[in-house]
Amino acid sequence: MDRKEKIVTVLAASATIVAAVLHYSHANEVLSFAITAAALALLAMIVGDATEQLGSRMGPGATGILQSALGNLPELFVCIFALRAGLSTVVQAALIGSILGNSVLVLGLALFFGGLKNGTQRFNSEPPKMIVGLMMIATAALVVPTLAHQLHTPAEPHIDSLDIFLAIVLIVLLAASTYFGLKGDPSVSAHGEEKGEAAWPLSLTLIMLGIAGLGAAFVSDWFVDALQPAMAALGISEAFAGLVVVAVAGNAIENLIGIQLAWRDQADYAVSVILNSSLQIALGLFPVLVLLSFVLGGAVLSFVLAPLLLAALLLSVIVSAFVIYDGESIWLEGLALIGLYSIIAAAFWWG
Repeated sequence: MDRKEKIVTVLAASATIVAAVLHYSHANEVLSFAITAAALALLAMIVGDATEQLGSRMGPGATGILQSALGNLPELFVCIFALRAGLSTVVQAALIGSILGNSVLVLGLALFFGGLKNGTQRFNSEPPKMIVGLMMIATAALVVPTLAHQLHTPAEPHIDSLDIFLAIVLIVLLAASTYFGLKGDPSVSAHGEEKGEAAWPLSLTLIMLGIAGLGAAFVSDWFVDALQPAMAALGISEAFAGLVVVAVAGNAIENLIGIQLAWRDQADYAVSVILNSSLQIALGLFPVLVLLSFVLGGAVLSFVLAPLLLAALLLSVIVSAFVIYDGESIWLEGLALIGLYSIIAAAFWWG
């Protein structure tokens, strides 16, 4: 482990211990919420570091899939506990917020800082085109149950069945895109990706991954317990808490990696990692949670979205497609994306 990794590990352990003390002593809700959010973000960073070490023993395609799957562990735990607590609105907003956070905010930050440091950045546009195409299909699929509900069509009484069918279709698409990614078609492979060299022994990697994953499960439970009292104390709506707070805390590692890659002028890899994280949520995490919600015993999660959530999702996918389609970016495009995210977040501040 290098110095940075040791510092993150110590901070994560300390934050987790403090979060546990605050949770079991029923301390101030806002303080408990802030500490558990910080602990969750730090644990997500450890999961990311361990995943990167594990993935460095594999090819680039498998590494990307592994990073996306394990990188979403903290958010998966948060959403499961939130559903058990009946916070389906928070979960919906958190999932859409994760897609917005990656496709708009993180992509914007990456293009902004990468552009300021390196000037015009050019990248192979084929991988992000494929990802954005699949994102458009996933978004279009979410429009169907929402319209069926809003327009009171004959399908409205059967929304649960429609949600289950849609979830299965999206998971099949995820499996197909995963197979395609592992196959490594050169026309849609990002340039410059090579098999890395692991710095951690395999035993240390598995231990850290296991401890961080277990810690994330406990901290996620404490985070959700503190969430409702903190929202009431701070006057934050469920929609804003899910769209911004939960989404950012649960996706800390993806947020950092994409920006760092763009800063290092690895635009190919940065754009693919950022957009692929959104795709994994739309095709994987969201439908899996919909199916799990029928057996968890709490609120049932649906693909029926509030009109403003659906509009924000459509805007994020369309705008990100326009930005990446020409295969180059400048810092001004990044700043425009950051501005769009700020506008969307402000619209949800009141609910």
